[in-house]
Amino acid sequence: MVTEMPEIVMPASTRLQIPTDAEDSPTAIRVVSVDFAYDEHHVLHGIDLDVPAKSVTALIGPSGCGKTTLLRCINRMNDLIDGARITSGSIWLGDADINAPEIDVVDLRRRVGMVFQKSNPFPKSIYDNIAYGLRVAGVTKRSSINESVERSLRAAALWDEVKDRLDRSALGLSGGQQQRLCIARALAVQPDVILMDEPCSALDPIATARIEELIQQLKREYTIVIVTHNMQQAGRCSDQTGFFYLGRLIEYGATSKIFSNPSQRQTEDYITGRFG
Repeated sequence: MVTEMPEIVMPASTRLQIPTDAEDSPTAIRVVSVDFAYDEHHVLHGIDLDVPAKSVTALIGPSGCGKTTLLRCINRMNDLIDGARITSGSIWLGDADINAPEIDVVDLRRRVGMVFQKSNPFPKSIYDNIAYGLRVAGVTKRSSINESVERSLRAAALWDEVKDRLDRSALGLSGGQQQRLCIARALAVQPDVILMDEPCSALDPIATARIEELIQQLKREYTIVIVTHNMQQAGRCSDQTGFFYLGRLIEYGATSKIFSNPSQRQTEDYITGRFG
């Protein structure tokens, strides 16, 4: 069960106002007519996408179609790549245009956590992996860090497995445990949104099932966007699905409709395995 995290106070001038109540603010992320390019190579074309708060949105499509690029636009990780830029359009988190000059990118990445395809625990203890982001955020009180570490590990369904070895290296955990640790690390700094880029691609079926179960628990408190090539996973985990092809969003809607009665022939062909 996901428990309430202790508040980490950040400056009001930079703190993003991202909706957390699905009834009052049904849209957590709004992508408006986004074009994106790496130098002269355009990879996203006119993407319009509204992501509801406290839900799971899956992005599917063939490799190289722009899914991960869009994911990385949402927390501006593409800023780290020379020549990568949004050429037109905007991305909004609540009332904040994330590319506005006044937006603090460090704060943005606290509010929009990311879990990568390959688990990437730091070469530190389990405890220090979770505490790292808190310390960077300016939390110094040991009791607050201890509480946040436990809450985050519990929220990631990992506490019972590691509570007696918090001082041991995170690299000694299994692949599935490492991925849940990375999720716990993202949760520790109180994000509103969690982005997941193929989080189960390197995991066995048992570990995959644990992550999928965790995703269902986390959506009670967080907005989740997941990129996956696994059609069954998208069908099991998500509330909405967007199908990308050649940098365009071909179709987006309720997962039940996308998988049972898609509006576009390309969507049907991809889901049924006729191409991909």
